[in-house]
Amino acid sequence: MSNNKPAQLHARLKQPGLVTAPGVFDMVSLRLADSFGFDALYMTGFGAVASHMGLPDAGLATYSDMVGRVGSMAKMARTPLVADGDTGYGGLLNVRHTVQGYELAGASAIQLEDQEFPKKCGHTPGRRVIPMDDMVKKIRVAAESRQSKDFLIIARTDARTTLGLDEALRRAEAYAKAGADILFVESPESEEEMRTIGRTFHQPLLANMVEKGRTPVLSKADLEALNFKLAIFPVTALLAGVQAMTQVYKHFKSTGSSVGGKTDLYDFTDLTKLMGFEEVWDFDKKHAD
Repeated sequence: MSNNKPAQLHARLKQPGLVTAPGVFDMVSLRLADSFGFDALYMTGFGAVASHMGLPDAGLATYSDMVGRVGSMAKMARTPLVADGDTGYGGLLNVRHTVQGYELAGASAIQLEDQEFPKKCGHTPGRRVIPMDDMVKKIRVAAESRQSKDFLIIARTDARTTLGLDEALRRAEAYAKAGADILFVESPESEEEMRTIGRTFHQPLLANMVEKGRTPVLSKADLEALNFKLAIFPVTALLAGVQAMTQVYKHFKSTGSSVGGKTDLYDFTDLTKLMGFEEVWDFDKKHAD
């Protein structure tokens, strides 16, 4: 079955306006976000590892763990999926395998980063980066390994936090020359730094909006004014969900029941429809004795 979603995303990124890609972390969040008609969704590594494995995003998930999540989400979604590919899960041969696997699984773009293995979440301390030339080779391999030019390569550098903004900009420029389609300078620490990034490059730029992270969270208009093209919000929905569940579980613990709870609940009938029960009901009617 043909997959035209990469071409769809590629074309959208050439049009005016910011592309907002909310984070999805499991199949429920995927189905819900997919129903809103976004231009793209972002499979967050932090959220996928947390929901699928119950572990921190610290290089513990393998290629096999993640490509299975990519395949499940991309197959279900009508919306193009941008997928976190961490460091490519190894050396150059691993990068080729990862890119080809993510593309075959149905992703529309893969994000690759220049951290040392094991990698860490980009808004946590202790991250170290590999030599720039090593990452340049990874990006070259990634670009030549894909079957379609519509499958986009996002090159992320984590150099800002430990080596400074100038080094991060130098690396992003090198990654662009190596074949990256989208540049992702992780963790700028002020709006002024974001402005510097925006005026330095002509390639599409990605902004990572993490509430209470290292980077200021800006409005759509502000991000567009700073020349960003793609904004991911990887954990916003996850944070909201965990907050709501915390309130529900606290109420259970204190009262032993859901009666009197103050947390807004999604309608159960709507949830059954979201998860596809209407098709099951139609099937049962068709084949009822």
